[in-house]
Amino acid sequence: MTDKNAANPIGVFDSGVGGLSVLREIHKLLPHENLLYVADSAHAPYGDKSKEFVLERSTAIVDFFVSHQVKAVVVACNTATGAAVKELRPTINQTIIAMEPAVKPAAERTQTGIIGVLATSRTLSSNNFQILFARFADQVKIITQACPGLVEQVERGDLSSDKTRALIVQYVQPLVAQNVDIIVLGCTHYPFLVSLIQEIVGSSIAVIDSGAAIARELKSRLEKAEILAGPHHPGPVRFWSSDGNGQAKQVISQLWGADVEVDIMPERVLA
Repeated sequence: MTDKNAANPIGVFDSGVGGLSVLREIHKLLPHENLLYVADSAHAPYGDKSKEFVLERSTAIVDFFVSHQVKAVVVACNTATGAAVKELRPTINQTIIAMEPAVKPAAERTQTGIIGVLATSRTLSSNNFQILFARFADQVKIITQACPGLVEQVERGDLSSDKTRALIVQYVQPLVAQNVDIIVLGCTHYPFLVSLIQEIVGSSIAVIDSGAAIARELKSRLEKAEILAGPHHPGPVRFWSSDGNGQAKQVISQLWGADVEVDIMPERVLA
């Protein structure tokens, strides 16, 4: 029997626009779901913020989603997953889906036994990642690379400039030099740079992320709870940003691939 909450929306959030890479996978797999997206771009990147700050922002955004009666929350941010999900889960009744860098599929696919992970400093130092690292440390060699500045390039919608290219070259060269054959994108902003990353590292190195896997996990959890939306019509997608300088609409529309309206977050969430 379909639960009365099946028509309720799903909330998805990130420190900024990066989580749109996860949102597009969710929208592709679950086109009938009502989706709410929050880009906390006024506070991006989370990767250089304290755990306490990221938890505070994540809590405010989840409270916003709860006020919109969401049936599930997707934390489309590896940094927020590491800093906040454990604390958030006991506070709400809704399903929470969290990010995990695609180390497991990379470990299963690698031929050289060496994989690289590109992520923010906070993600790499998080307890979640250290546990993930330990799970596969006896199977593969994992080389990690923090990537300061890449999130900011995506936040500007700057996906192909000389500056963006130079940063990527700087960060992938150490991985290529150590014979990785798979690079895991451990930040949801980075899939928007995948074409440039692939061009730089060459076709012999696979570049993977977690977006599609997160969408499948969300679908599985909704099916299990019997709250998948019915196939009556395409589900609406609404966007909010905490950045009121006018850039949010332009960049979100660019990355989403369509002209969309972007509302500014209410004052109570902005603080």
